[in-house]
This record gives sequence, structure tokens and C-alpha cells, in this order.
Amino acid sequence: MPQCPVCDAPVDLEKTPTVPFCSDRCRLIDLGRWLDESYAVPDVKKPDADEADGE
Repeated sequence: MPQCPVCDAPVDLEKTPTVPFCSDRCRLIDLGRWLDESYAVPDVKKPDADEADGE
């Protein structure tokens, strides 16, 4: 059984409406972390893009 990414509680995929979270509380905690920028997707530039800018 998968675990909630916030609190590590087990999540029943068939019965839990807030998958992958165990509850609305954990879903909102995760959303808050994204909004506070605790989580971020890295911005990785390709080397070719840097070379094209220099020309």
C-alpha cells in the first residue's frame, strides 16, 4: 500500500478520494509547501541554449 508523501500514513488507492494524500489536511499542507516555494522544479538550461545566446 502506498504512503502519503506528507505524513507517511498508508493510503488506500480505491477508497481515498485525496490520492496520493491520506486526507485533505495533508493535501493542503503539500499545496502550502508549493505556494511557499519550499518545493521547486529546477530550471536547467541546455548548453546549446547558452551558446546560441552568446552569438
